[in-house]
Amino acid sequence: EDFEAVVNSEGALMLDTRKPQVFKDAFIPNSINIGVDGGFAPWVGALVPDLKQPIVLIVDEGRAEEVVTRLSRVGYDNTLGFIEGGIEAWKKAGKEVDSIESISANEFSNMLKKDINVLDVRKENEFTSQSINSEKVIHSPLRLVNDNITSLNKEEEYHIHCGGGYRSMIMASILKSRGFDKVIDVAGGFASIKEADIELTEFVCPSTL
Repeated sequence: EDFEAVVNSEGALMLDTRKPQVFKDAFIPNSINIGVDGGFAPWVGALVPDLKQPIVLIVDEGRAEEVVTRLSRVGYDNTLGFIEGGIEAWKKAGKEVDSIESISANEFSNMLKKDINVLDVRKENEFTSQSINSEKVIHSPLRLVNDNITSLNKEEEYHIHCGGGYRSMIMASILKSRGFDKVIDVAGGFASIKEADIELTEFVCPSTL
């Protein structure tokens, strides 16, 4: 109740720093996943422009101090607290949870045979180097989500992938928090896609781009 009250009264961003494939199963609605074990600080910096943004945390047990310290190092000093007992305490209190569907690259390969939307959220040089060879792919880099989100349709379903599965879950959580209910994460990202039976564009060495 205290956590919820702070979010509502302070307009706090709920930042969930658990691993993407743990986050997807159960998270507090409207929370954003930026895993502490990935490129945590740079992505917070890229996606949360206001250094004074009030932040509350959902963290793995024993990691709250680490997360607060890492946020502070990059200028985010307005962390108001974390939910004691984590997501399990939230669920025990009878509070609502949300989830994000995550499918394997092989399942994704089958889905590509249908009329679907694919969001590739990798950087420009990654996308140009090699991507899925399909007109269904929309290149929408994660760092530009605030600019590009207006071009997406909340009524449409989007399959999202990045390079390894970290950024795609960030993107999926942001879309979810903004009313996009039909988002599906491709687990393992492009690394897994390359191992599946999916047609790709010809590889171009990034150093030559």
